Amino acid sequence: MLSVPTLLIHGGAWAMPDDGIAAHENGIANALAAGYALLERGATAVDAVQAAVAVMEDDETFDAGRGSFLTRDGKVQLDALLMDGATLRTGGVACVERLRNPIHAARLVLDESPHVYFVGAGAERFARQHGMALCDNMDLVIPREQERLYKAQEAELAGLGDTTFSGPVDSHDTVGAVARDVHGNLAAATSTGGTLNKAPGRVGDSSLIGCGCYADNLSAAVSLTGWGEPIMKLVLGKWAVDRVAAGASPEDAAAEAIKYLFDRLGGHGGIILLGPDGRIGIAHNTPRMAWGLQTPEGRQLGITRN
Repeated sequence: MLSVPTLLIHGGAWAMPDDGIAAHENGIANALAAGYALLERGATAVDAVQAAVAVMEDDETFDAGRGSFLTRDGKVQLDALLMDGATLRTGGVACVERLRNPIHAARLVLDESPHVYFVGAGAERFARQHGMALCDNMDLVIPREQERLYKAQEAELAGLGDTTFSGPVDSHDTVGAVARDVHGNLAAATSTGGTLNKAPGRVGDSSLIGCGCYADNLSAAVSLTGWGEPIMKLVLGKWAVDRVAAGASPEDAAAEAIKYLFDRLGGHGGIILLGPDGRIGIAHNTPRMAWGLQTPEGRQLGITRN
């Protein structure tokens, strides 16, 4: 018996301003269209989440791919993870600077390598050896982010300090997707440009298995966004899918995960969960989170859902 195809995506959880809503909803709609078109044709959940995330990587609205936040030295560094819930095969890359779509490199790792994770120059070399073109890092840098970096560094010099990890998230746009295909298989993908003015080489939760991304047909598929360090310490993605495996609904598990994130470590962020039966969970403790859902019954877009 065929399953109902489902695609659930997010475009970051943060204090999104009113004038950013339209761009985020447009980006989410485009990503849903790309990923769900594949599911309707019988493609795998892995194909669908990869396609959806790639669209958001190409959209400067989000903190993934071109238009990402800049590191302290003015560069874009990207991380991405892709996981197949049917086989637990996984591909991840981190700290890549010359790949327009790190999610495509993650897929190559999943498909073509006995390993799970590549970083930096080694990840770029692996991607190039398997057919991906390299770009100049400046091709990923846009003026908006250069201005943001200048302002952040001016504040730092003025002694105002870095509040990135000490308060509510106000500038996170990590993207992610979870899907179930017609064969009932789950997949998850997450991609990010990290945090503004981050130390070069810093890796957050997004591309770490069980932290910002996880998928297992026996439990659920999950993608997270927000304050990476607390999410990593709690291995929050695996924590959430384990709750579903133990009998919690994805809706309850998502809410519990975000509550746990804040209660235990004061963390802020958002989560999307998709169970093997097609039930979903969406939660965040930031002012807004861009999200989208598509099933045969239609499409939903939103900026908040708690």
